[in-house]
Amino acid sequence: MIIVMKPDATRQDIQKVEQRLLDLGFHTHPIYGEKKTVIGAVGDKSRIDPSNLARMVGVEAIVPIMKPYKLVGRELTKEPSVVDVGSGVRFGGEELVVIAGPCAIEGEEQIYQVAQAVKKSGARVLRGGAFKPRTSPYSFQGLEEEGLKLLYQVKQDLDMPVITEVVDTRDVELVSRYSDILQVGARNMQNFRLLSECGKTKKPVLLKRGLSSTIEEWLMAAEYIVSEGDSRVILCERGIRTFETATRNTMDINAIAVVKELSHLPIIADPSHGTGNWKYVNAAARAFVAAGADGLIIEVHPDPQHAASDGPQSLKPEVFDELMQVLKPIAQAVGRTF
Repeated sequence: MIIVMKPDATRQDIQKVEQRLLDLGFHTHPIYGEKKTVIGAVGDKSRIDPSNLARMVGVEAIVPIMKPYKLVGRELTKEPSVVDVGSGVRFGGEELVVIAGPCAIEGEEQIYQVAQAVKKSGARVLRGGAFKPRTSPYSFQGLEEEGLKLLYQVKQDLDMPVITEVVDTRDVELVSRYSDILQVGARNMQNFRLLSECGKTKKPVLLKRGLSSTIEEWLMAAEYIVSEGDSRVILCERGIRTFETATRNTMDINAIAVVKELSHLPIIADPSHGTGNWKYVNAAARAFVAAGADGLIIEVHPDPQHAASDGPQSLKPEVFDELMQVLKPIAQAVGRTF
């Protein structure tokens, strides 16, 4: 629920109401405006009598939050959130932010080659997988901590924020040491213990949509992270499973508009995983930028035919550079800097 305070409510009045809510086991989120202050309260409503709360000094009204996702929805936070990930990179602002890099870190030469190329082309964040959950247990599973160290080394040398996937609660602390952004993949979108552990780090989290998840289920997963006190969540649409087999998944462009209506969190798109084929990445990327996505995450590899994972969907550096040039006028047309 939202407690709306009167314009003349004092700071002491606000603190008393907030303390009352805390005593009753609620999590509170005060938002101080120029004219009014509102207090978002999340918890068990059966423990409180709204009429008693409404009689407290300074309280103007109590408004129920109807959506099940209380913290990531627009009812409590009206304005779009901007997520700062360091080095001047911010998701959800005017800039269209592109994340690029290999699906998996294979070695020092490979990650440096890709990082230098994508940065030169305009990518703002470097991606690289150190832990790779694969469908087959016999496929390449990643370099793990060795890969994290290489990623961190590149970050330091190029002054470029980095993102990598965390797949297990036991690895959250380790990955947090090296990565600026924690990525939760589609397979783990409803791994609620992992979501909570990521939220406790207070680091930015990129949350991908599950391959068969509704938008509400996706936002509820984000709620797990934010409920731990971590408001820096970035959503990522990466396609959903349908009856179509021509591409790996079906890219849900509608999700951009729907999420922006329902949530204040920034949202980006992953045309690489969504299409599963490098030939379609350009078209899907253009469509998502035009639809209003706050950014893109794209896989780039110097030799896709011999990539350890996801080679068929990876762009060569020169193809990525061409895409970045194509995206510029589209970004500008929808009011984005690039």
